[in-house]
Amino acid sequence: MHVISRKALLDFALNHPDAGEPLDNWFRRTKKAAWENIVDLKRDYPHADLVGRCTVFNIGGNKYRLVGKVHYEKQTVYITLVMTHREYDKGVWRNGCIG
Repeated sequence: MHVISRKALLDFALNHPDAGEPLDNWFRRTKKAAWENIVDLKRDYPHADLVGRCTVFNIGGNKYRLVGKVHYEKQTVYITLVMTHREYDKGVWRNGCIG
């Protein structure tokens, strides 16, 4: 998978240093993947959830959330948002996924 963009991960890790390693692990694993559908993705990330047009990944032992749009046919993941669990719980991120 092509991940757009790693910069979002690096920027988030600047403010949340403990997220750096788990986000890097997600990036490396996702970059090696060749998912064709959500079933393939869930083999690598069983706790990932499909919410509208977005896939939500648990990062760092459920401390952080990464929201992305996975385009299986293009083999691309567009990172929409990286946030803390508290920010995730507010639900504002859903506006970009549903509708």
